[in-house]
Amino acid sequence: MAQAPARRGRRDSREESDLLERLVSINRVAKVVKGGRRFGFAAIVVVGDGNGRVGHGSGKAREVPEAIRKATDQAKTTMVRIPLREGRTLHHDMRGRFGAGRVILRAAPAGTGVIAGGPLRAIFECLGVQDVVSKSVGSSNPHNMIKAAFDALTKTSSPRGVASRRGVKVSQITAQRANSEDTASRESANG
Repeated sequence: MAQAPARRGRRDSREESDLLERLVSINRVAKVVKGGRRFGFAAIVVVGDGNGRVGHGSGKAREVPEAIRKATDQAKTTMVRIPLREGRTLHHDMRGRFGAGRVILRAAPAGTGVIAGGPLRAIFECLGVQDVVSKSVGSSNPHNMIKAAFDALTKTSSPRGVASRRGVKVSQITAQRANSEDTASRESANG
């Protein structure tokens, strides 16, 4: 029984070595005390496996490397799985918000690339998305943008997930979608 935890530890270290880490922002912060100011650093890090799992974290410390380490550890513990279409893009368009930050994420055809800036680009690179168009509206604060993006990404659903919730097969969902699109095109042609 003593060997099982050792084996598990090796697997965890191998998984952690495969993770992509992106430092989104580092900020010097000051704490005002009786004798003056004490300076520290706040870091935001995004971590992902490049295959549909991503997490974010923030850390504060007196030294930059310690703040980054804390943020990375938090990001690894908060990783979530996001379903991707064909392993390269999102399944559907989505919107997310956090505070005054709003993001719009759109699925894109192959060859589009990652059209995103700042924190959103870091998220998509760590997630493994190759084709996506995104727009940030409102607050450009990295904290708000990341949390708004995660709000949108956690709402995404794949056809397989929808089928399992409805208790039907994936082929039935795609057939229903095709029928509704045919009906809509006939109605627009007639009227």
